[in-house]
Amino acid sequence: MDMRAPVTPFELELVKNALDTIADELALIIMRTAYSSIVRDAMDYSTAICDRHGQTLAQGLTTPLHLGSFFDAMQNLVRRHGATTRPGDVYIFNDPYLAAGQHLPDVYVVRPIFVDGEIEGWATTVAHLNDIGGIVPGSNSIGSTEIYQEGLRLPVLKLVDAGRENQAIWDILAANVRVPDKVIGDVRAQVSACVVGEREFLALVRRYGREPLRRTFAAIHDYAESLARAEFADIPDGAYRFANHIDGLGEDPDPIRFEVAVTVAGSDVTVDWTGTSGQVKGGINAPIPFTKAAAYAALRSVLGVDVPNAQGFTRPIRLIAPSGTIVNPVSPAACGARGITGFRMMDCIMGALAQALPGRIPADGSGGSTIPSIGGIHDGRAFVFVETIMGTWGGSPTHDGQEGVAHIGANQSNIPIEMIEREHPLRVERYGLVPDTGGPGRFRGGLATLREIRVLCDEASISVRSDKRRFPPYGLHGGMSGSPSQNVINPDTDNRVLPVLFKEPVAMRRGDVYRHVLAGGGGYGDPLTRDPALVARDLAQGKVSVDGARRDDGVVARRDGTAWTIDVPATEQLRADRRRAAGA
Repeated sequence: MDMRAPVTPFELELVKNALDTIADELALIIMRTAYSSIVRDAMDYSTAICDRHGQTLAQGLTTPLHLGSFFDAMQNLVRRHGATTRPGDVYIFNDPYLAAGQHLPDVYVVRPIFVDGEIEGWATTVAHLNDIGGIVPGSNSIGSTEIYQEGLRLPVLKLVDAGRENQAIWDILAANVRVPDKVIGDVRAQVSACVVGEREFLALVRRYGREPLRRTFAAIHDYAESLARAEFADIPDGAYRFANHIDGLGEDPDPIRFEVAVTVAGSDVTVDWTGTSGQVKGGINAPIPFTKAAAYAALRSVLGVDVPNAQGFTRPIRLIAPSGTIVNPVSPAACGARGITGFRMMDCIMGALAQALPGRIPADGSGGSTIPSIGGIHDGRAFVFVETIMGTWGGSPTHDGQEGVAHIGANQSNIPIEMIEREHPLRVERYGLVPDTGGPGRFRGGLATLREIRVLCDEASISVRSDKRRFPPYGLHGGMSGSPSQNVINPDTDNRVLPVLFKEPVAMRRGDVYRHVLAGGGGYGDPLTRDPALVARDLAQGKVSVDGARRDDGVVARRDGTAWTIDVPATEQLRADRRRAAGA
């Protein structure tokens, strides 16, 4: 590259893709070397390459809800420790209030990249560790009332100081978690990824030169901003409002309200959470970096072009989140299970954008992952099982809601049954889709996912973060709501129904079964306009019952051997009767 010449589109594209490749390589290293299922199999982690100012240049293809979180964390690190950082350092931190983190299980491991004695970039990772201590196994405590109860708090610390490991920090970390082998293994996977990030970044410097790369990095931020502004400018100006809820905490929950106003003015977008409920005495408060990440991820998902995952994308976006609310809590508010709040913020923003972009936004989905955390002692050793159960989407303007997919805010996956049973005293009894659970519509919502897990040790405890029972996924443009979620212990005997958000862990014994059913996706469009051929297909695949087809879609069907046939005259009559009744 010519140091004096402007950055060409060809050069920008080459460097942008090189950075994307490095960030993806970091993600693959963590996937291949992590010890715990929540990181290795569920992929609850993210990686990024940042410039010397701590601004994200590229992010690995992992968790979108982490996208906006790196900036605040890195600005805090650079501001407080940039002057004392040395080659070979590795930082570790997690605390929302002391280090601009997200919640205690999400641990950042970050390595500076030096060129000729100056910081030129950062290799950064964040991973949801299997356990970080606290009052419940897995550290996703709903019942915590303050962060001190949630686990080990880490301000920005040097895990490695100029190439020498700080053994005291490793020892403190191991002593405060229930499964130190998995936690230490995951952190070492993050360290290894950062080392490779440094190596590949330096190779880029050797190839192009430091000064040309600095100019190219600035151009990448500007390019991301210009693409985002062009897309936002195509959205009609206006203030688009939407309200949604989390069911609430415990056995007798009070709904938690989310109220958003998405205002578009030219190429600028403001996301305003004024009117949202105050912070709660429970572990679902979302620190401000996570609230920013939710806004960025939602807005990016509706863009029609491939915008780089660079900090420049966020420049047109302004966030208003009143202090002391569930979307911007003040210390010492608990936030260990804040993920559900991030998902609900995204769902709320999408509801607002559906007004601005009719025909482009799908109906509401299952509301993000359910996280069951089961822990206890087996064969003299502690075990902790944590997973993110995904998921289904709402019906879209062109097709039925997808099943077996992650929420758009979390590019994660359900842990394979074989891995669960190999590593824990648990057995997965059932795993599949539940018929007649997708919200009726011209395009049906995706079906609910069911998971049943049996305990095979003498004693264990379970905590669950779930939602969307009292407020199931909404439909759009005449589509109906999806089915509500369920939490049940021993469904075939005791049938003990549990709340969506446990305040206290529930004891389980050998042979007990936990059943979870995610919410079904909302429907899109009038169900009475659904193509009967699609209903026949659903019947053949077992996704709806004959009674469900009649009740929800106004379709009369009969089985002819192994095939389903639609009674067209009866269907037309039934639908006409329904329309007349609705008009009356």
